[in-house]
Amino acid sequence: MKFFIKKLTFIVLFNITLLIFLFISIQNSKYRSKVNFILFETIPVPISFISGSSFIFGTLAGSLTTFSKNSKIN
Repeated sequence: MKFFIKKLTFIVLFNITLLIFLFISIQNSKYRSKVNFILFETIPVPISFISGSSFIFGTLAGSLTTFSKNSKIN
């Protein structure tokens, strides 16, 4: 159980750190774009934020998926 808590804490803290660095790095970004969903579009956000946040949330989802997959095996 300790391993579960350690790994979960590391995953969450690592991704929060990446998100903070992302916010710091896009402060002076000039190029903005909208994301078009099926029924609506978002506010104009920097392209680096769109790509960086999708990477961060993808790594979070992927690590939690493999983490839950490994816990079922044991």
